[in-house]
Amino acid sequence: MVRLTRLNHAPIVLNSDLIERIEITPDTVITLTNGQIFRVRETAEQVIQLVVDFRRRILDPGQVLGVSTEPADGPDPKDRS
Repeated sequence: MVRLTRLNHAPIVLNSDLIERIEITPDTVITLTNGQIFRVRETAEQVIQLVVDFRRRILDPGQVLGVSTEPADGPDPKDRS
């Protein structure tokens, strides 16, 4: 889910999994897979970055706390199986 702002300054929270396309006209136009259209104040690049950041938080929740769950130096040398 990403937080965006409609043109009238009303906040919305959008399920980023439903984004089909983002069009750049004078406004940023987001079309969802169900055909629903949203015009938002954020630029297309900002929307993309918000989606990327959201997905990173989902895939690596430790990143939110500043602690990655990814191994820093690769596999543990003690784990030889």
